[in-house]
Amino acid sequence: MLKDALGAWRGSEEEISRLIEADPLNADAWCSRAGVRSAAGDLAGALDDLTMAIKLGLRYRERIVAWGNRGMIRYETGDYEGAVEDFSAVIEARPRKSIMKAALMQRALAKQKLGDMNGASADRQLARILSPELNKQQNQKENIA
Repeated sequence: MLKDALGAWRGSEEEISRLIEADPLNADAWCSRAGVRSAAGDLAGALDDLTMAIKLGLRYRERIVAWGNRGMIRYETGDYEGAVEDFSAVIEARPRKSIMKAALMQRALAKQKLGDMNGASADRQLARILSPELNKQQNQKENIA
């Protein structure tokens, strides 16, 4: 098993599980196993691992990635309220603009699924303000329609 330059463990689920057993407070290992589980289609296991990693505490960048990944899993599994919570956590952390835009757009989708059309519209509008290229894309779509 290897540890990359950013501190993430790369290896099989079994290898990472052994690492967690040896050091259950290793939030990075929980995050790494979540990635392996997600890739294998074990979304429930990945969700549990991300929740544990967030609870244990991660560095700023890894915490944002964990919230975003957990939000995507929650959205995919129909937990739209949970997805809104996670994307809101990303937004409140004030990451760089591209990540902020992505979180706003994903939160808009989750809000739309919950029937909050005004909230979804507000998130999309804020994403457009942060990204002039989104305005161009939207105008092109409207001109085609």
